[in-house]
Amino acid sequence: MSGEAARKLTALIVDDEELARAVIREMLNGHSEIEILGECGNGFEAVKMVSERKPDLLFLDIQMPKLDGFEVLELVGPDVAVIFATAYDQHALRAFEVHAVDYLLKPVAADRFEAALERAKQRLGTPASPPVAELAMAAREPGHYAERIVVKEGTRVHIIPAAKLDYVEAQDDYVALASQGKKHLKQQTISSVEAMLDPKNFLRIHRSCIVNLERVTKVEPYGKDSHVAILSDGARLPVSRAGYARLRSVLDGQAR
Repeated sequence: MSGEAARKLTALIVDDEELARAVIREMLNGHSEIEILGECGNGFEAVKMVSERKPDLLFLDIQMPKLDGFEVLELVGPDVAVIFATAYDQHALRAFEVHAVDYLLKPVAADRFEAALERAKQRLGTPASPPVAELAMAAREPGHYAERIVVKEGTRVHIIPAAKLDYVEAQDDYVALASQGKKHLKQQTISSVEAMLDPKNFLRIHRSCIVNLERVTKVEPYGKDSHVAILSDGARLPVSRAGYARLRSVLDGQAR
């Protein structure tokens, strides 16, 4: 047996239900090549432990309080192989299958566990695909949008409710999320943030800017073919020609 094959793999079990964690732990008992580093009862603990212990495998529940499984995966990055444990409906399962994501449907069947574990082992060291935000959108029921956005800054995790998000601004490979007088940088495309947000409340007014419509107090001309949106806190955001047409259409509709 080669040194790589003989190396123990490390795993972390994340689920807010003790019984669910016990089931995974029991199923791993027959796998001497896997060492369980620990268990977490919520997403915050998981993010911290993944950062500190750097497991090879993550058994991750999706529906949890505080942080859900998608948010945890988004914050820990692509360097860990993940097997989702889920009680999600068939719509979500189709999304997982289309994106070739390993998942276990609760209650977990032994043969399905072995198959998912084998697939996860084969994918060790390869980046997660597709991007987490894309998978999360695909797994949501149609018409459901994100109620919050999570951001990791150093060791701190910030949760920004969508209703408290003032605007989003593209900055190279990052977005700046403006909320309550503060800006939080996150490595994500502005297009993926736009797809997460409810279009009834948020509008792309420029290729580099999304605004919360409730924050817009007025729109003024700025130069020959552009405008500027002025928000309730005084912030001034660029509005492109196409963005102005969309914004006027929405604001006119609200005025009727």
